[in-house]
Amino acid sequence: MSQVLLRQLSKIYPAASKSPEFPAVRGIDLEIKSGEFMVLVGPSGCGKSTTLRMIAGLEEASGGTIAIDGRTVNDVLPKDRDIAMVFQNYALYPHMSVYENMSFGLKLRKMPQPEIDARVREAAALLGLDPYLDRKPKSLSGGQRQRVAVGRAIVRKPKVFLFDEPLSNLDAKMRVSMRTEISKLHARLGATMIYVTHDQVEAMTMGDRICVMRDGEIMQVADPLTLYRRPANAYVAGFIGSPPMNLIRGTLSDRAGAIHFVETVGPSVSAAPLDLALTGEVASRAAEARGQDILLGIRPEDISEQAGGIALPVDVAEPMGAETHVHLRTATHRIVARLHTERIHKSGETLAVHLDPGKIHLFDGHTELALRT
Repeated sequence: MSQVLLRQLSKIYPAASKSPEFPAVRGIDLEIKSGEFMVLVGPSGCGKSTTLRMIAGLEEASGGTIAIDGRTVNDVLPKDRDIAMVFQNYALYPHMSVYENMSFGLKLRKMPQPEIDARVREAAALLGLDPYLDRKPKSLSGGQRQRVAVGRAIVRKPKVFLFDEPLSNLDAKMRVSMRTEISKLHARLGATMIYVTHDQVEAMTMGDRICVMRDGEIMQVADPLTLYRRPANAYVAGFIGSPPMNLIRGTLSDRAGAIHFVETVGPSVSAAPLDLALTGEVASRAAEARGQDILLGIRPEDISEQAGGIALPVDVAEPMGAETHVHLRTATHRIVARLHTERIHKSGETLAVHLDPGKIHLFDGHTELALRT
């Protein structure tokens, strides 16, 4: 088990003939604790895979330092960093058996054959690959091939495991199964693992902590529930959760002794703006932001159907079985309510809903940072 420490790490791709210099990673700081399962998550182009490849030594850092187990490894060759990487495309040798694929790296290191055999069989038992050791990759399913790729990493017993979107080529059912297997594997090995994905569901279900990235910068690092309950900014709020948090732009004002959030509407909008009286802790957060541009956030599961509530027209409804995702229209926004109902809501009908006042989030409309007391 080893700590990984990134300090002011950056990667700048030089200007090409028709494109300017591109900063893929912008001076990030990140500490990955020994034995931790850290997930780097974000959309394509956010810098997560570039960060992983710099840790692996496959990309040269433009600035900053990378330390593994207290040793700076910027100038250390990938093979000498004592890491193992699992790629998206498996990268198995098609002419070799499962056993040969898993043992190949150990043979290159001239490890004694008895130890190679013991390590391969131990990893195969751990991953349920015992019956397939003599097979070639072409006769395996996608999930089995990915387990072989993971097994090839396990046999090396590295200080750090790196996973670069390893499940993206699998079907939905197999992805759920494999992410469970990788989580169980981490619990058994207690190893330091860094996992890159664009899927926030994978991130939430697998990570001890999650690093949310955007445009080469870190937006927030926290455990899954903290990211969900206390997002640091509107980007994290809108990225974490399925469906994501609803964000409505408006202003705060005093009226009749209460602070109200009023949706911002243009002169050409005839519909009445959403008007909410804020109470309790949310109102205390809003007190110093009167008159300012504000983003109000509310998660779909914190909107419920309630007689006498705010009447909003239904845009479309998506029955999911035990729940229904109902898309509603305010004056200028579309919001989603996650309702535990099997009733079919028709487009155009009006639905009375209640927004839980204790679950409202407020963000500065310009910086998009969360307003805290």
